[in-house]
Amino acid sequence: MIDIIVKIIVCFFAGMGAGLGTGFAGMSAAAVISPMLITFLGVDAYSAVGIALASDVLASGVSAYTYKKEKNLDIRNGIIMMVSVLAFTMVGSYVANLVPSNTMGGFSVLMTAFLGIKFIVKPVMTTKEAMGEVSPKKRAIQSIVMGCFVGFICGFVGAGGGMMMLIVFTTVLGYELKTAVGTSVFIMTFTALTGAISHFALDGMPDLLLLSLCVIFTFIWARIGAKIANKSTPIVLNRITGVILLVLGIVILSFEWFA
Repeated sequence: MIDIIVKIIVCFFAGMGAGLGTGFAGMSAAAVISPMLITFLGVDAYSAVGIALASDVLASGVSAYTYKKEKNLDIRNGIIMMVSVLAFTMVGSYVANLVPSNTMGGFSVLMTAFLGIKFIVKPVMTTKEAMGEVSPKKRAIQSIVMGCFVGFICGFVGAGGGMMMLIVFTTVLGYELKTAVGTSVFIMTFTALTGAISHFALDGMPDLLLLSLCVIFTFIWARIGAKIANKSTPIVLNRITGVILLVLGIVILSFEWFA
């Protein structure tokens, strides 16, 4: 009975962190759920990632739906980038098998913290009007090129997709923050689904209780985070997103250093 209570508590906070990170900032649930399951419940690393990816599917899906309702989602370029990301994730994974990349393991976590500071200190204040000034052709080309870059890095490092896409959308493609997050979670819905299916096919089904709890809690908090984010002003959203990313980055780094 005590074991079940501990599992519920750990999954609740893992789901809360992952859900809010997804709903507010398009962050991958794997960045939060995996280290918590591994550290506090002793879950096998590969199985923990599979659970996190499965949690990411519904969380990203409901977030994308919420952003779409508020017209904060660029589906056309999202699909273009998604194809590039998926293709070059496989390329990155292949290269990672040939080149030692252990030193890059903490890259995505550090980027989470630094991106949080960036949103607090220098908010993204781009407007949709400014986004509309970029020609569709140029936007499509940018989406293909940056999708290849993000996919390769994700496949090579093994994590960081949500953060990489958020950086690309806000700094390279010039998206305003809500559209950047909305398009990011739209892409992550399909990348997470692909990853989850692969994990379960290769490793079998994980602990169904942990899987169910993480999926439910992440879904609930992602829905809450996305609804609040879409109703917030740009400056407030930048501040909240920055704080969430910074806190999550520090917490995850603490898990990795002191586990």
